[in-house]
Amino acid sequence: MLARGDLGVILRFYRTVHGMNQTALSDLLGYDKTTISALELGKRSVNDVASRRRIAALLRLPAHVLGVTDSSDADHHALLQFGESAVRLAEMARQSGHASEAVAELWPLVARLEARLQDGHVERGTLRLLARARVGLGVALGNVLPEERLPTAARWTSRALQIARHFHDPGFTSYVLRMHGNELRKAGLRGAAVERLRRAAALAPDRDGRAAVLPLLARAAGEARRGDLFDAVTRETGRLLDDTDHTSLFNPYSLHEIRLRGLVATDRVSAAVRLAEDGPPPSTTAAPQWRVIASVTAGRVRLLAGDRGRAAATLRQAVDEAHRQRLPHQIQRVLRTTGDGRLPDVRERAEHALAQLRAEMAA
Repeated sequence: MLARGDLGVILRFYRTVHGMNQTALSDLLGYDKTTISALELGKRSVNDVASRRRIAALLRLPAHVLGVTDSSDADHHALLQFGESAVRLAEMARQSGHASEAVAELWPLVARLEARLQDGHVERGTLRLLARARVGLGVALGNVLPEERLPTAARWTSRALQIARHFHDPGFTSYVLRMHGNELRKAGLRGAAVERLRRAAALAPDRDGRAAVLPLLARAAGEARRGDLFDAVTRETGRLLDDTDHTSLFNPYSLHEIRLRGLVATDRVSAAVRLAEDGPPPSTTAAPQWRVIASVTAGRVRLLAGDRGRAAATLRQAVDEAHRQRLPHQIQRVLRTTGDGRLPDVRERAEHALAQLRAEMAA
């Protein structure tokens, strides 16, 4: 899609990932809104090289993405070095609670690599970097998109899997399957998510690789209401905790939240309530978005236990932080939690926050 140089497609995608409307884009590019609309609909075109090069520069894209030859892009090694840095920076941004910035960092790289692929350059390094960039873009989009648009994130990670299968590298394939499986779970495709994540665990080359998969598999198994699988996986994560380096996902804090949510999903509310009162202290290794995820889960458990006061306080805090971090999916979890009418003020707060995020992302 991005590789074919379709200016209308590129402009629409740019607005989507940056949360811009056509007026804002027209201000950036120096065109009026009517021209932007016509360009996006294919009713007008920009054919002269100078104008296309100017648009590419303003959108922070390599010129050849818009069909303009740029000799600087011929340096394959420079491209790989730039790409590796972009992927690492995007991952750091996402883990620190700035998923929107990660999307902005990755989508020009994906466009650049896909354009190179479209031109017939299929170097192994290019393909591997493209797979990682697609994964990163999909995962970042999975943080910033509302639930009804999460299949978009899963499609990007699926496109990474198409490449990974050609490498015959179990570790790399495990990594891509892990990320794709989690995006399928978030999109509500729980059976497919469990299947991908089980394969990722089976292909993991070492203990650390398996530890990276198991929390996501436990969550998918819980949401799929597969209690036996959920229990087996959480037991294994418990055994690995003392022998494996902790990460932003694999640590007592995050695993506690996953256990809580899985117990609720598999109809063991009493066990979840007991566990909620005996959890580990907040971990400094937990990524900022995990604070929000854990707060929503804790609020839900407290509400199920009948503790409305603490539940309301926890969920209000979760809504405010989710709004600040631009995490619409977590606000939608709060809306489901408060859907029975017991916390109308929290629900109203969540509806307002979600409406604001949607307005910011509106086309």
